[in-house]
Amino acid sequence: MLIVVGMSFVFVRPLLPFLKAQQSAASAQNAEGAINELRTAGDPASRLAAAALKRTLAEVVYDPAYYSIPYPGGDIPSGKGMAADVVIRSYRQLGVDLQQLVHEDMTGNFRMYPQFWKMKGPDSNIDHRRVPNLQRFFSRHGEDLLLSRVAEDYQIGDVVAWRLPFGENGQAASHIGIVVPGPGAKKAEKWVVHNIGTGPEWEDELFSYEIVGHYRYVPEGGFASEEELRDKVLTVATE
Repeated sequence: MLIVVGMSFVFVRPLLPFLKAQQSAASAQNAEGAINELRTAGDPASRLAAAALKRTLAEVVYDPAYYSIPYPGGDIPSGKGMAADVVIRSYRQLGVDLQQLVHEDMTGNFRMYPQFWKMKGPDSNIDHRRVPNLQRFFSRHGEDLLLSRVAEDYQIGDVVAWRLPFGENGQAASHIGIVVPGPGAKKAEKWVVHNIGTGPEWEDELFSYEIVGHYRYVPEGGFASEEELRDKVLTVATE
C-alpha cells in the first residue's frame, strides 16, 4: 500500500503545477464558470462582466472596416469586430443598444463629440464603433471615474479606454474593454475582456497600456431582466 501511495506521489507531483495553472487559465471552461457565478450575483456590474466574458467564447476575426448596418439594433457580421464591438455587443446582451443611444445623443449634441473624422453630422453605421465617441457618451451619461494604476480603484463591469503606442501610420490608437474578474484562483484580480487584434480575449492587461478613460455606465432604469430578454428573443424569432 505504501509503495502504491509513494508511486502515485512521484507521478502526480510533477503534474501539480500544471493542474494549478489550468485552474487559473483563461480557458473556455473557466469562462463558463465565471459567467455562471457572475450571473448568480445578479447585480448590474456582474451581469455586464458576464456578458463581456461570454464574448470570449465567440469566434471573431478583427475587422475595423466600415459597414452599412440597420438602425436601430444593427450589427456588423457576427464573426467580425474590433475593440468597440466587444463593448457594444456586451451591452446589447443586456438590452442596451449603444448604436441608438450614441446616435440619438450625437444628433442633438454633435459638436460635443470628437471631430476627428471630418464628419458633417452623425452616422449611425459607425459612430458607436469609434472609441472616442463611446468615451464621450459614457462621460456624459455615466460616471467618469478616476484614472489610476491601482487595481482597487476599478470595479468589475467598469469600462476602460486606453491609448495604445501603435496604430495606423505609426500613430497612437484608441482602445477599449470591460473589467472582469480573473480566472479561477485569480478571480480577485482585475482582468479585462477586449479585442486588440485576435478576437475577444480574457487577459491580465488592465495596466498594460496608458489608461485614458474609466467609466461606469448603467442606463437609467437598469438593464433588462432575464425574462424581458427572453421575451424579446421569442418576439424576434416569431416575427
